[in-house]
Amino acid sequence: MEKKINIVIADDHVLFRKGFIKLVSEFPFAGKIGEAGNGLELLELLRQSDPLPDVVLLDLKMPVMDGFEASVKIMELYPDIKIIILSMEDDKNIILHTIENGVNGYLLKNSEPEDVEDAITNVLHKGYYFNGNISAMIFDAFRNKNFKHNKPGLVFSERELEILRLICEGFTANEIAEKLFLSPRTIEGHKKNMLEKTGTKNFAGLIVFAIKNNLVKV
Repeated sequence: MEKKINIVIADDHVLFRKGFIKLVSEFPFAGKIGEAGNGLELLELLRQSDPLPDVVLLDLKMPVMDGFEASVKIMELYPDIKIIILSMEDDKNIILHTIENGVNGYLLKNSEPEDVEDAITNVLHKGYYFNGNISAMIFDAFRNKNFKHNKPGLVFSERELEILRLICEGFTANEIAEKLFLSPRTIEGHKKNMLEKTGTKNFAGLIVFAIKNNLVKV
């Protein structure tokens, strides 16, 4: 049987939160579902959770502690938890800021149920999720600008660039290993090196870095 995915939903609007919990609970992979009304409640819930949830769906605008601050604390304290921002904010600067700061995905609250399901499974299997609109927004934000990365002397090997391109095409680490006839451990080693080189935190950050610096064509 497929492993169940434990999920927490943090949103200060009770009716939305309860409705979203009902939606997610109907997904075939749904395990234990927790809820919080703000970032502080969320952190207290995580502190008491055993096991920790696999995924947190996090609203940005909440009282007491908002989603920006909560996401930073979660990444510091619980780096294995995947974070999907769930927001009405469709401002590209906000979206890019959250992704560059390490969240694994971004969903607008008017997304279709299948997008929510795809987002949860993708952040666990691939490490990130962008739907077509978000991907286009990232590309459009950078394609007409000549960015220079702030890492003097940064050089990628041909193998790293090959892996980076496959990451941007949506392949998982295991799929990349199979495609390149390498071990998953080798791919993880390259991934770790690229994260350290770029100062990014996950696959989502690597993709933004690659697009921003014209390392891949999308």
